[in-house]
Amino acid sequence: MATFKTYDSVGAKEDVSSVISMLTPHKVPFSTSIGSEVVKQKVYQWQEDELDPAQDNAQVEGFDATEEDCNTTEMLQNTTQILSRTIKLSGSLQATDHHGRANELARQLVKKGKSLRLDLERANVGVDQAMVLGSDAVARRFASASQLIHADNKIDAAGAAISETLVKQAIRTAYDAGSDGAETFMVKPTDAEAISEFAGSADRVRDVGINPSKVIVKVDIYTTALGTLRVTINREIKSDFALLYDPSMWKQTNLKGRSWFRETLAKTGDNTKIMLAGEYGLKHENRKGAVLLEALDVTGTDADD
Repeated sequence: MATFKTYDSVGAKEDVSSVISMLTPHKVPFSTSIGSEVVKQKVYQWQEDELDPAQDNAQVEGFDATEEDCNTTEMLQNTTQILSRTIKLSGSLQATDHHGRANELARQLVKKGKSLRLDLERANVGVDQAMVLGSDAVARRFASASQLIHADNKIDAAGAAISETLVKQAIRTAYDAGSDGAETFMVKPTDAEAISEFAGSADRVRDVGINPSKVIVKVDIYTTALGTLRVTINREIKSDFALLYDPSMWKQTNLKGRSWFRETLAKTGDNTKIMLAGEYGLKHENRKGAVLLEALDVTGTDADD
């Protein structure tokens, strides 16, 4: 009698993993490094000021006081931007059993929530976006980080690859402007690889634990005479940008009562529709508190494809 084998059988149950793997990057290093602030208007303002430079100052005995000019503060502003993702699932889909998840709606909510945070990170540092106040037909957009940095603190790389000279120039620019706290240097992955070869990256190869054969080949510390930087990789940063900043001087603003929220929309048929949304902006307390390297070489990035 012939042996009945799996090749001849009908109706065998498929072997489908119960775990769904999602490799899409979802880290948002800029957004998570800065503080937050609630604003009460969609257009919000703040003021910045700076000290007079040091000067020779010696007076004779009995001197008469001479009045000096006083500079006023400068008013800055930004606006909030509405970000949203919407999920719509049919009743039949929700009733159907699926491999790898008990509830498709819950899975989609988590997934879209992560996507929203990526959208916000992109608006912060992934674009060179000027403030748009908006209208009935035009969406509001907040000024991105690059627009909240003083022109004197922007360094044009003119298409050159990131170099130790450019990084030192950025550090010196921040130092001369008085930004002693600008110690976080955010770059794209290919620039982080280049920085790992700089002479100042003395800590780029280190033993881990008690295993001397296991080393880290990445930079997280870069040291110069003017300070020590923590190098942070960001997949979302604009491909020709590198940002030297002080996280304590930046705030992710949100309109009062409009931080991330979930709204179940009215039914229009045999489906469930849920909107995830939030209204956020960005604030830099002093435009000379950061330095932007711009127009860097984008070879090896998506912008080069």
